[in-house]
Amino acid sequence: MQIHNIKRKTKNKTQASVGRGGKRGKTSGRGTKGQKARAGGKLRPEVRDFIKRIPKMRGRGKSSNKSIYAKSVSVNLGVIDKIFSNGDSVTPATLTQKGLITTHRGVRPFVKILAGGEITKKLSVSGCFVSVSAKALIEKAGGNVLDGSKAKEIVAK
Repeated sequence: MQIHNIKRKTKNKTQASVGRGGKRGKTSGRGTKGQKARAGGKLRPEVRDFIKRIPKMRGRGKSSNKSIYAKSVSVNLGVIDKIFSNGDSVTPATLTQKGLITTHRGVRPFVKILAGGEITKKLSVSGCFVSVSAKALIEKAGGNVLDGSKAKEIVAK
């Protein structure tokens, strides 16, 4: 080994030259003038503009006044009287089978029976919310109504 073949383990540190001949002179790699050349001059991120255009979706979506519960489907007594026979049981399941209500994504909605029309048959209603006037008409015809507060439990089964 000769002295002219020896190489350093680490390279010599060289000072960055400043000025027109160096790599980081005058504008220091910032181009010329303008907002980007200034200290602290940052551009607003483009993504933020897109985010601001999206409506606020905190909590339950755009409409916070919208109910979180599914809307109940109303069925009139006159329609039930036409389709069901005497002594039948009226439940959300039987209403679905007869085609009076439809499921939404496999979920059966809550049913409210209203007093529209007349009823002549003896029916037993369970698992449905029933208006006061409809309950009176059903009981007058000889039928019975299960308490409406238990409707949610029956629908779940």
